Amino acid sequence: MRTPMTVLITDNVDPLCMEMLEQAGITPNVQLKRSPEELKALAAEADGWIIRSGTTITADLIEAADRLKVIGRAGVGVDNVDLEAATRRGILVINAPDGNTISTAEHTCAMMMALARQIPQANASLRAGRWERKQFSGTELYEKTLGIVGVGKIGRAVGQRMQAFGMHVIGFDPVLAPDAAERLGIELVSLDELFERSDVITLHTPLNDATRGLLNRETLARCKPGVRIVNCARGGIVDEEALLEALESGHVGGAALDVYSQEPPPEALQRLIQHPKVVATPHIAASTAEAQQKVAVQITEQVILALKGEPVSTPVNAMAIRMAAQREVQPYLRLADALGRIGSQLIEGSLHRVTVRCAGDVPRRYTEVLSVAVLKGVLSRWASDPVNLINAPFLAREMGLAVEEQRGSTTDSYTNLIEVELGTSQGTRCVAGTIFGAGEPRLVQVDTYRLEIPPEGHLLFYQNIDRPGMLATVGRILAENNLNIAALSLGRTGRGSMALTVVGVDEPIPEAVRKRIAALDGVSSVYAVEV
Repeated sequence: MRTPMTVLITDNVDPLCMEMLEQAGITPNVQLKRSPEELKALAAEADGWIIRSGTTITADLIEAADRLKVIGRAGVGVDNVDLEAATRRGILVINAPDGNTISTAEHTCAMMMALARQIPQANASLRAGRWERKQFSGTELYEKTLGIVGVGKIGRAVGQRMQAFGMHVIGFDPVLAPDAAERLGIELVSLDELFERSDVITLHTPLNDATRGLLNRETLARCKPGVRIVNCARGGIVDEEALLEALESGHVGGAALDVYSQEPPPEALQRLIQHPKVVATPHIAASTAEAQQKVAVQITEQVILALKGEPVSTPVNAMAIRMAAQREVQPYLRLADALGRIGSQLIEGSLHRVTVRCAGDVPRRYTEVLSVAVLKGVLSRWASDPVNLINAPFLAREMGLAVEEQRGSTTDSYTNLIEVELGTSQGTRCVAGTIFGAGEPRLVQVDTYRLEIPPEGHLLFYQNIDRPGMLATVGRILAENNLNIAALSLGRTGRGSMALTVVGVDEPIPEAVRKRIAALDGVSSVYAVEV
């Protein structure tokens, strides 16, 4: 007699999850707050595993889960699942990316309104027995300019709702096409213009190296006096010390915060949270009964489908599972992802086109998946949701990106080559790479410059007039900042013309170091790139 399938549930989820599993003939096994050793034993008996953010599924747990076919994350982020280990074992990982969009958007709008009308402060005053009508005179949002940084699902939902309040909505999103923004009624602008024009700025980006400290002393100083800041996205996007200074000086008129660089916020953040111009909530933007039910229902439906062997709509690693068996393409997948990441950090302006050219036997046969890997690398810099080989093409279409694939048989210099061209509102940028020896990726070209350097880690790209002493000067600056050089490659268009140097270092490159190199005489551009 066949043993009924079992789904292990190790975080609190809506009771509908258990009901749906039972109706499908699957046994839910709810086990909360278990030790890693206990989880190993439980995982060994599970066909499926449903979690939220409280459980971390490590490679050790996956190794012990002999029967496990699917892991379902009730929410967006899957950083608490070892995707590589799951993929290697052929375990499908799925998530529920859309369940909390409305709740987060509504909370953002509510925070905006509370900030404009000082509702929490007025409520506290009245509860304390005071009647201070004049002190709590508010501001209308009608005909004010709302700046949305990151026009993804949540940013779009916020824009749609605030347009109903009569706000003029502008947005910055490096990968959203202008015509797609126009259809949303959002005027696409540069980040600098958004800072200068916005009466209210709301943040809807992921936290990564490109967005960490995005609102800092320098950028806040460029904002319109009296600007109001709303962050219901990720802690760390706002430099909290700089925000407090701007609030105390009066340059920033108010801030509404749901997320913090450390959670729960330490004592050091209490001055900001207690500031009279701050509205603060404890990371509850997605915490509604409806959102929790939506993600529970969505993930349970997907887990049931996966256990029945039917297609699922929100897989995180399905293509990766299929490709894992093709060993010859693995180095090229890593190369394609790296080229996308590098190219995305070397461009200026709004991205509107991605062209992937694959030459040689292996890249040509796998052009489709390599193109997706490039998109994954490109979009990972900006997308508000985790980007993978499954959702990258969908996200590109959603952002209005034109994607083109081209195949070639040979190249002049390399047996196999992947070339990525990124078209933006300010021109094009091209990067290319190949595989050496036993699967070793190399960046071999940037625009017209020929190079040879591993596309990994922390890379400094700088372009300068080709003359003696420049490399020594840059090397000295790096040494003064304890940045050890791990790799270096230089290309030039001709003697005494322009040169491009790529330097790999062992630690992240601070912005102050990048600016110091950019200020050198003869240097035309400098980029600090993380791969």
